Amino acid sequence: MVPCGAVLWRRLLRKRWVLGVVFGLSLVYFISSTFKQEERMVRDRTLLQVQEHEQPIMWKVKFSSGNSSQLSNQCRNSVQGKLLITDELGYICERKDVQVNGCCNVHVPSTKLYSCDSCLPNGCCSIYEFCVSCCLQPSKQHLLERFLNRAAIAFQNLFMAVEDHFELCLAKCRTSSQSVQHENTYRDPIAKYCYGEYPPELLPV
Repeated sequence: MVPCGAVLWRRLLRKRWVLGVVFGLSLVYFISSTFKQEERMVRDRTLLQVQEHEQPIMWKVKFSSGNSSQLSNQCRNSVQGKLLITDELGYICERKDVQVNGCCNVHVPSTKLYSCDSCLPNGCCSIYEFCVSCCLQPSKQHLLERFLNRAAIAFQNLFMAVEDHFELCLAKCRTSSQSVQHENTYRDPIAKYCYGEYPPELLPV
């Protein structure tokens, strides 16, 4: 036997005005939710714009003066080079001369400190490891700080993750959208690894 309440509810739902009320309430709920979501998006966008224009990006990069004088048991290095490796002290050496601790063997004649071989005056180099080594020169700190102060919001995700001079040079010397033109050719196909403030000059079309 069907309960009386269920029968009354079915009869009530058959009436058009009841369906109209249910539809109206649903429509009001939908519209109010849409407006609240839009208000939230506008508020978040406004807050983001205020932060972008009024607050400088808080870069975490730590610079240490005189990397070469620091004694370390372990070194981070540029890792990927097939022939050359640059360690975090600024030494560049042949891969075979990297010690077990990751540092270049400074007693090998071919090991160089803060070498800018293959680099042009504009801070662009033809070999990645020389770019990193040259970038690690203590004298380059002010140049890198100027770059960070000028860096567009677009670079925030790339450089906010770096924590020191070495990591910044690794990131800066990697090729990026600044290194290419027309999305498929290098601005300078030879010196394409840049630590400088500005990208290479655009090649004539």
